[in-house]
Amino acid sequence: MDMDMEDSKDDIKFKNEPDSEPDTPNKMEQDGSDDDDDVPLSVRRKSSSVKKEEYSDNDEDSKKNHRRRSVQNGHKIKRKLESDSEDDIPLSQMKKKKVKTEVKKRRRSTSDDSDSDHYKKKKKKKSKDKKHSRNSSSSRSKSSSRKSSKTSQSSPTKTGGRKKKEEEPEEVWEWWKEAPREDGVKWNFLEHKGPVFAPDYEPLPKDVKFRYNGNSVKLSEKTEEIAGFYSRFIEHEYTTKEEFNMNFFKDWRKVMTSSEREMIKDLKKCDFSQINDYFKKKSEERKGMSKEQKLALKDENERIAKEYGICILDGHKEKVGNFRIEPPGLFRGRGAHPKMGMLKTRVNPEDVIINCSKDSKYPNPPKGHKWKEIRHDNTVSWLASWTENVQGQPKYVMLNPSSRLKGEKDWMKYEKARELAKKIDEIRESYKKDFKSKEMRIRQRAVAMYFIDKLALRAGNEKDEDQADTVGCCSLRHEHIKLFDEKGDCENVVEFDFLGKDSIRYTNSVPVEKRVFKNLKLFMQNKKEGDDLFDRLNTGILNKHLSEQMEGLSAKVFRTYNASHTLQEQLNSTPRNGTVAEKLLAYNRANRSVAVLCNHQRAIPKSHDKSMENLDNKIQQKLDDIEKLEKEIKHLKKGSSELEKKVNAKKRLEEQLERLELDKTDKFEGKDIALGTSKLNYLDPRITVAWCKKYDVPIEKAYNKTQRAKFRWAIDMADKKFRFD
Repeated sequence: MDMDMEDSKDDIKFKNEPDSEPDTPNKMEQDGSDDDDDVPLSVRRKSSSVKKEEYSDNDEDSKKNHRRRSVQNGHKIKRKLESDSEDDIPLSQMKKKKVKTEVKKRRRSTSDDSDSDHYKKKKKKKSKDKKHSRNSSSSRSKSSSRKSSKTSQSSPTKTGGRKKKEEEPEEVWEWWKEAPREDGVKWNFLEHKGPVFAPDYEPLPKDVKFRYNGNSVKLSEKTEEIAGFYSRFIEHEYTTKEEFNMNFFKDWRKVMTSSEREMIKDLKKCDFSQINDYFKKKSEERKGMSKEQKLALKDENERIAKEYGICILDGHKEKVGNFRIEPPGLFRGRGAHPKMGMLKTRVNPEDVIINCSKDSKYPNPPKGHKWKEIRHDNTVSWLASWTENVQGQPKYVMLNPSSRLKGEKDWMKYEKARELAKKIDEIRESYKKDFKSKEMRIRQRAVAMYFIDKLALRAGNEKDEDQADTVGCCSLRHEHIKLFDEKGDCENVVEFDFLGKDSIRYTNSVPVEKRVFKNLKLFMQNKKEGDDLFDRLNTGILNKHLSEQMEGLSAKVFRTYNASHTLQEQLNSTPRNGTVAEKLLAYNRANRSVAVLCNHQRAIPKSHDKSMENLDNKIQQKLDDIEKLEKEIKHLKKGSSELEKKVNAKKRLEEQLERLELDKTDKFEGKDIALGTSKLNYLDPRITVAWCKKYDVPIEKAYNKTQRAKFRWAIDMADKKFRFD
């Protein structure tokens, strides 16, 4: 694959888990964090650094509001304001206190284990025998659990109704406010439980048969397991590809017994239909599980995540990104990969290297197994590593994107791109001078840098024969470009057509500078299909030159700079006085411009047409409702309350209609563009945070929960005046 150059092996992304995490990550338990309503007002005021003697500008209004809050069930409670004794009464008790005609002051004793120490000292208990269970609604922490954050007062919440599951407060490590580590040191202490392995294979029921040439055949367990892998593909286009079938059958025969190999010699005579039907039935059973079964499965997954999905890094709890090792199966790859269909073997503890601190508690391997090796290397960020068998590439268990190590890496990446912004004019002037160099190798290097800068092309690596034929800038061949002196209204046009990273096709027609066009003609002379366009250049030569231009400069830094710069410029078109929906459309359009620049394409979702049809139906329904209201309004008396009610209802419908129409436009324009890749990997998140603050757009509209956790450092760091370049 045509991958970006990474700084070190430990930075390789583990691909066994989905890119996006669920929006409800497991929380980490933290002692001493209570609901604000259970903390005395006096304590909360002290924690907010508000002196007891000071009042706000609206002093009288705050007193009136205080009196209003003490009215319950239609009765008024007389309270004295000259003393601060009331400040020592938690809001939760003030809300629960019953109002009678003659209010008797009583002290209520609570023995909640999670009450703050300060509150326990303030309150004297009359009876140690009585214990009151904490209300489930007050068990959820409303205040931030940041160690350096202020405690804010929360408004009273409604009681009763459906109880939600308690959420443990999440520890937030504000690492970006700490001093940086020594160069090369990733951590000082690391402890974890190791990875979770795929479950053992469960043999098929006796009534589920594999057939060969029409006859039932009893397969050995290993052979049967791999037959099950193939059966899941028989209704997929993969099994129509000769490469896939050939690779599968070759690997399958390797695990067969001698008698099975003697019998099974032709894949076309194999009948996997009963096995496929069995797995489809199992899939339907999982979808049809009862509520209780789903809840039990969810609880079990949460238990595993709580045990294996958390590590201790330098005294802080950090989430592990991908603690489950991928189960065995068939390799698919991207595009027309020459190894598609090959068997991905099961990973065992004996294949896995564990990385942790010497003074930590080492993870225990599964019973009857042992680890390949236990290392103590604090210059890498991975927790466990093994080598997959198909391509021989290392795989890693890494930390969650919201962790310090990932966050620091992101921060430094964008700071390096900002450093390039200060030198970009000088670098561009340098490579443009090289267009006229007397040496061909320097001219080729200059044109390649032009493509990387202006078109955000990847550098491109040399490929082995058993790898997918994807290319980047340095590995472009004669057949990948066409030159047109004139095309349409433009002169000196270069037309690109090649497979880029992950076998995503890159097609683009761009006018280039005259000197670049002349050089390309020169490079293509006396060359034919299969010949390299830049035959005197490779990624090693290019990267060496880039590092001489600026320390740490690479094709990926150019790509990150151009993506973030493009977003910054495109966001200037945001309507200042527009609605939130209009501003979000402008934001997504700016993001799409970046995705097009970086060639982040996707196949149009199968549900797109249905989704657009549903939006059309909703829009039509709103139009019908507005038309109906307009007719009713005509017959109402001016100044009547009913008229005002209908007019307000019409206004709300028009706002909803506008949002639906903007949503439809957004979905249509982005149907074949993948916005997530650039947003997560190439766009400085501080640009988005500053834009949200500048245009009064809630950050939740731009980033989902997982993305907000990943970019917590940027949300805290950037203000509305932040500029990328």
